[in-house]
Amino acid sequence: MLVQILSALYRLTMQGLQIYRIALVVYFLLSWMPGGYQSGLGQFLIRICEPYVGFFRRFVPPIGMISLAGLVALFSLTFVEYGIQAIFQMLFNLIIQFG
Repeated sequence: MLVQILSALYRLTMQGLQIYRIALVVYFLLSWMPGGYQSGLGQFLIRICEPYVGFFRRFVPPIGMISLAGLVALFSLTFVEYGIQAIFQMLFNLIIQFG
């Protein structure tokens, strides 16, 4: 029973990260469209993506007029996924070993 709950939680977490990754890509693409951030979708994406991307803007300097903070943010999301996978794998192993 505990394995099924953990498995469902793992799938839900991974799907959430995939949805967030897609939201980030759309957020970045909107910057190329005039008035893209003024739309309803743009305002929504600003609220959910800017805190995460803004964190990286503080540490990653722009090169000329190009900010690489978005790429670093997107790339770091992969490491977050790896970390979550490792945590769940450890939990599954503990349940199998002691359960």
